[in-house]
Amino acid sequence: MQDILFWFRNDLRLHDNEALLKACDLGRVLPVYVIDPALFKKTKYGFRKTGVYRTRFLLESLSELKKNLQGKGSDLIIRIGDPAVELAKIAEERDVLYVLASKEVTQEETSLEFELSQNLKRLNIDMELIWQATLYHVRDLPFQIKFLPDVFTDFRKIMDKQSKVRPALGEPEKMTEIDGVDLGKIPSLQDLGFEEEEINQNDFYKGGETEGLKRLKYFVWDSEIIKTYKETRNGLLGNDFSSKLSAWISLGCVSPRKIYHEVRKYEQEVVKNESTYWVIFELIWRDYFHLVALKYGIRLFKRCGIQHDLVKEWRADKGDFEKWMKGETGIPFVDANMRELNQTGYMSNRGRQIVTSFFTKDLKLEWWWGAMYFESKLIDYDVCSNWGNWNYIAGIGNDPRPNRYFNISKQGERYDPEAEYIKHWVPELKGLSAEEIHNFDKKSETELAESGLTLGKDYPKPMVTLP
Repeated sequence: MQDILFWFRNDLRLHDNEALLKACDLGRVLPVYVIDPALFKKTKYGFRKTGVYRTRFLLESLSELKKNLQGKGSDLIIRIGDPAVELAKIAEERDVLYVLASKEVTQEETSLEFELSQNLKRLNIDMELIWQATLYHVRDLPFQIKFLPDVFTDFRKIMDKQSKVRPALGEPEKMTEIDGVDLGKIPSLQDLGFEEEEINQNDFYKGGETEGLKRLKYFVWDSEIIKTYKETRNGLLGNDFSSKLSAWISLGCVSPRKIYHEVRKYEQEVVKNESTYWVIFELIWRDYFHLVALKYGIRLFKRCGIQHDLVKEWRADKGDFEKWMKGETGIPFVDANMRELNQTGYMSNRGRQIVTSFFTKDLKLEWWWGAMYFESKLIDYDVCSNWGNWNYIAGIGNDPRPNRYFNISKQGERYDPEAEYIKHWVPELKGLSAEEIHNFDKKSETELAESGLTLGKDYPKPMVTLP
């Protein structure tokens, strides 16, 4: 039986993995994951390209994938190095017939695909990349990618009317045992260069397919949070105001199609309402950013964004960037969200909009610095959604209202009326009233001193006075 090399990427699951099923049909599968040390190095701004929370989640997901593959009679081969080199080495050593993997769409990932294909070509080995990262298959789009609407609502309406989501596929039934290959081992955080003081524990998220499917079951069936999701999704404290599935989706531990069909099943058996649709609505948003990345390519990462806006000016102030990163802007709602991100690797969707708007519209800092910081810190980092959202809120992307502004005081009053969330993450403000906190930038030092807070000592002075 001929060996087929299967390269796991952001599809760390056995269910609904079309590329893996195809590999199983073709021959004896060698499942490989390559950890590229370059992804964990520090950027010139002092933070790692991939931070500790996402790295831990990845290692846990690989451990779970290995266990699940062993349950099918196979195993996971781990290599550390340049994927284009390491995969070609295994392909040559085993004289593989074929290489299969998931297709990605963004610059670094597609460059890697090209390098690997060139290395394989020299060995006369073919590679096939299969599209499976999104809810809708790219071949099921009712238009060519160059005609992708530049406004999400237009895209959603077209897809709702003209496209169907394909069925979610099952797992491989049985896989062939691997022999004669050094399996390698999953490294520790320390092996990847993380120091002891960086390694914090995240209590909620545990990587892997089993945990992701367990969370999906809890969200839809056990707790039925899905029934009121539209009303609770802008919550800030706790684990049950939203699905919290994004981290598992981002590494492909759970397939978007699996979620979609589970929601549709719930709608048929229990109830169909705005909340159930809203879960699907957000999966369609994710698809949209994926397709925007496919349409615009490298422009997604350029300073002028996909709008190619050369007029907007951005400030390269590293001191202000540092304050934003640390959650020391003197704007309580912004600081609370940034501190949650730094201490947990998570930030709510509402929080992301607020801190991104503050960064790009109030501070007018180089927007891509913020996108890079999110890339480092977010446990659920998704390249297309992250960079697409930063383009969107910076006013150089797909927002039909590019001057959209988030009034932070009003956002705080609406989504954190008693300032419970802010006080949780910024405990130095516990002695202040909610009104004082939400209008903090407009309070005098004397007023704040009467409430027992010394500006510049107990808490930073606001960087700006908000409109």
